[in-house]
Amino acid sequence: MNEGLNRTGTIKDIMPVESGQKKDGSGEWQKIIFTLETTEAYTNKYAFEIFGAEKVEAFKKYNKVGGEVKVDFNISMNEYNGKFYITLAAWKVFKAESEGVTQAPSQKRTMADSMEDNKEDLPF
Repeated sequence: MNEGLNRTGTIKDIMPVESGQKKDGSGEWQKIIFTLETTEAYTNKYAFEIFGAEKVEAFKKYNKVGGEVKVDFNISMNEYNGKFYITLAAWKVFKAESEGVTQAPSQKRTMADSMEDNKEDLPF
């Protein structure tokens, strides 16, 4: 099962909301772009797009520049007049510290620990 991509980092900038009329005339669309900086050695700056009025409002309500967040996203591509445009489409943004509970170091086990436990069970 593909769980998508994610990055954790600091929100560095939030651009103004962009909007326009839908092609079918049924209303207005909205999107917002924000930048994220991670602590990765390479490729540590990303620009994510959030599309949809409700998602934009929720993002603006709960996030600000300097916030530490984890972003789940997909990569999408569009073609226009023979040119290709890549978008990092964020579909979930949440506080980095609200991730699941991590195990205490004493509870983490490695494959070597498991092999050591089973050492006496080996037939040789």
